[in-house]
Amino acid sequence: MSKTISIGNKGKGVRSDCSVTLEITESGGIQLQIESKVKVYYGKQIEKLANDILAFYSISNANLLIEDSGALPLVMAARIEVAIRKLTGSDKEFLLPMLSQNQSQSAHDKNRISRLYLPGNTPPLMINAGIHHPDGIILDLEDAVAPDKKYEASFLVRNALRGIDFYGAERMVRINQIPRGLDDLPFVVNHGVNLLLVPKCESAEQIKLVNKRISEIIDDKKRNIWLMPIIESAEGVLKAHEIATAAPNVVALAIGLEDFTADMGIQRTREGNESLMARNMLTLACKSAGVQAIDSVFSDVDDSEGLINTIKVSKSLGFVGMGCIHPRQIKPIHEHYGPDEAEIIKAKKIVLAFDDATAKGLGVVSLGSKMIDPPVVKRALRTIDLALSMGKLSADWKEQMLTEKA
Repeated sequence: MSKTISIGNKGKGVRSDCSVTLEITESGGIQLQIESKVKVYYGKQIEKLANDILAFYSISNANLLIEDSGALPLVMAARIEVAIRKLTGSDKEFLLPMLSQNQSQSAHDKNRISRLYLPGNTPPLMINAGIHHPDGIILDLEDAVAPDKKYEASFLVRNALRGIDFYGAERMVRINQIPRGLDDLPFVVNHGVNLLLVPKCESAEQIKLVNKRISEIIDDKKRNIWLMPIIESAEGVLKAHEIATAAPNVVALAIGLEDFTADMGIQRTREGNESLMARNMLTLACKSAGVQAIDSVFSDVDDSEGLINTIKVSKSLGFVGMGCIHPRQIKPIHEHYGPDEAEIIKAKKIVLAFDDATAKGLGVVSLGSKMIDPPVVKRALRTIDLALSMGKLSADWKEQMLTEKA
């Protein structure tokens, strides 16, 4: 008896995707039908890809219909693989080559000012996301994917990690809530992910479960996969420090205010006063633990004034970045989380005073009539580093200032 399944997306408005309908038969060989506007240009390549995947799974009798809307090979391969594995129960992975740049490492203290969410089952949003230059690209397997699409989204996210150039953005994946999220890990751990977001985190035990599963499946035991737990409930807020210190690879905590306010039974407002205490508690926990505090997304993409005001409050609370749901939010997030001109000028003066005191062998740093404490110098150095990394300060700023003084 034959078996048939359809995977993927088709219809009006669908682009950079495809739908595949696969029927495994008892005889008749491979019958391949391709419906695509670009068949005249890419039909042979599509045919070869489909036949290669069928042969990889030792399928010699099947009817395969591919309805293409401009899908990249990595998207088409993911759709075909899901169909085969659902019909056959196979656990073999058909892997396309990984881009060399997607094997790069990130760092514990990497800037994470902006991170752009992309639904894990929507390939057109992934393909050019890197050109907007967010600090991080989040391929989302949780809330942005319908429950009945999560399995196939896992394959698409895996292939995107391997085959899409995100232009230096940190490659992040938001897995599903634990324990369901543990099933997502085999699709991402060995395929170039830099950081995992752990949603609705409420205990250190959840972090330990994630790390235990990573250790069981990771190929390169020396490679770090960073974790960013998302705090989205009253319980999570109260246990923020426990979560932040649960493991050395926890590099940041994020707060998710939509779920937090729902958990509290309150309305989320534009001003955000209802979440100030929770956000304060999270930033305190992060500062104590030595990890980054990342604020929630601002959900109204058309309210630029509201976004800027939110960033100003967020920065004053100790957050160093936030999530975004549209590329147009990236620029204001970087502009307003980064140091402003007054902060940079003050930091430059403090650093020069520190250098001068060090050169003279003085144990005390002063700026004018004011004594400068070590924490102030440390903060000034961080401001300079951030300004340099964001292009707000030239690398030879010291030479320029010393020349002006002379």
